[in-house]
Order: sequence, then structure tokens, then C-alpha cells
Amino acid sequence: MKPELQKSKFGEKVKYKHLFGPVPSRRLGMSLGVDLVPYKVCSLNCIYCEVGETTIHTLERKEYVSVSEVLDELDHFLAGNPELDYITFSGAGEPTLNIGIEEIISHIKENYPQYKLALLTNSTLLSDEKVREEIKDIDLLLPSLDAVSDDVFRKINNPVTSLKSQDIIDGLIEFKKIFKGEIWLEIFIVPGMNDTKEELKLFKKVLKQIRPERIQLNTLDRPGTKEWVVPSTRENLKRIAKKLHPLPVEIIAKFKSRRGIASYSDDVESRILETIRRRPCTTQDLADMLGLHLNEINKYLSELILLKMVTSEVQERGTFFRAL
Repeated sequence: MKPELQKSKFGEKVKYKHLFGPVPSRRLGMSLGVDLVPYKVCSLNCIYCEVGETTIHTLERKEYVSVSEVLDELDHFLAGNPELDYITFSGAGEPTLNIGIEEIISHIKENYPQYKLALLTNSTLLSDEKVREEIKDIDLLLPSLDAVSDDVFRKINNPVTSLKSQDIIDGLIEFKKIFKGEIWLEIFIVPGMNDTKEELKLFKKVLKQIRPERIQLNTLDRPGTKEWVVPSTRENLKRIAKKLHPLPVEIIAKFKSRRGIASYSDDVESRILETIRRRPCTTQDLADMLGLHLNEINKYLSELILLKMVTSEVQERGTFFRAL
């Protein structure tokens, strides 16, 4: 059954199943999201994840969503030659779990070479040489590495049992050898866990081996899967950056508004506020009611929390958001 048509400020378009946005991204500007796995298929179950608890915890690769459907949606969306900074593989799970990612990358590169490709990944499959070969033609890799020591890795990221932190490190080192694009590596700081003197010393050692073009420090800006996880302060992030000097470290935590980004939609913001003024909602409630992807909802909620226009409360069914 064909999805219904809807209007947006980017023109008339299909209500897509696998594409979302463009979303307002500080790192990527106007970014069209491509979601290659269902909610929430992932090899990790991170305590800070704003999308929610992992529902299918796996390292199994398969065609989780139809590659042909993704290609059809991309052809439809890109037919109008929209202005985009990046087409980004991201979403509500780990994109590299989909065995069709290489075909999709090749299709975009062959038919729409004007667009840059970015991949947000938790890095867990980069130890697989086949995966490294499949994704090497993208322009920008945004991998995560939240811990070096295996015990901290397990506490923060809750990996599939067979995964080790060294697998991720080795995969990143090997990928750097064949990759012609840039790597912007994100470290998500959980205070008291991966910001200790010992862990930072380990980080500095392996980051010199991985050699990313940028090392980006991030932290919580809205509730994750565990309510006891708290955000790092800007002062602590500055301390960490100083400890990692002279490596190319920058702080990307959301202390500034993203409203100046071209893809930021006042209409989406207003619809979210109008909805939660009537009654508190979870992110999934908002996604279902507004027909938006969870990642898109989360971008706007983070902004509204930063501006102190929205507050959150953890209840039995999940985290509920209400307008102030």
C-alpha cells in the first residue's frame, strides 16, 4: 500500500517509512536521515540512549528493512534535487546491521554524487573486514567509543555478550587504514564512569592509534534509559579535553541552541509544544501522533529542554514530556 502524501516546507513528499527529516543537526547541518533497521535493533543497550531500551539485542546481520524500499524512497526524495549537507545513515538502531548498506551507498554515489554520505555507528561491527569494505566509500564516519576498559564498556554500553571493547578499537584502527574520508569520533561522557583519571589515560593511548580527524565530547541533554544517569558539566568536559591535549578534541554537548540551523522547523517545534500542552507524552507517543521519526522528535525535545520550555518526568510507562 502506498504511503499517503503530505506537505512539508521541502515540498510535497511521501510520508516515508525509512527516511526522516531533514533534521537540524549541529554537526551535519541539513541532514536527511536514512533508517536501516526497525526500532530498536542494536548490538548495544546504552544507559544514556535517548531513543530507549534495545528491543532486539544482536550482532546478526540481515536485511532488516527492504533495500528496494529504501532506494525507491531515496529516488523519490532526491528527484527534486533538495539542498542537503549530508545524507546520514542513522536512526533507532545500528545501521551496519543491515546487509544492504553497501548497495544503498553505491546507489547514492552512482546516481546522486553531489551529496555527501555520513554514517553514525556504535562501531561494534567495524571489526568485521566485510563491513569495513562495504562502508569505505562514505564521506564521513561518526563512530562512538565510550570506554576503553572492558568493565566500563559493559557498564555504559551493555553490549551483546561476545563483544569486547578491544574489538571496537581494533576495528576503528583498521578502518582508518582504508578510509579516504574523515572520522569524527564521539565519546559520550557519563560522569564517574568514563571520565576517571585511569580511563582518560587509556583513551589518550588508543585515540593516538585510531587517529580520528576530530574527537567530540558529548553528554546527556535529556533522559536516557536509566534515570540515574546525569549529564556532565561544561567544566568537566573542558577538564577532559585538557587531559586529552594535544589531540583534536572539541565539545559538542548541547549547551547552545540549534535554532539557527537551516533545517530547524518552527512548525515541528510548535506541533510538539501544542501536543504536550494538552497532555504529557513520551517520545513514542509524539512520534505516533505527529508522524515523525523518533530521532527527529528527540532533536526538538532536546532543544526545548535546553530553552527550559519543556520538562520531563519518569513514570512507569516511560519518560513523559510536558510543556512549561
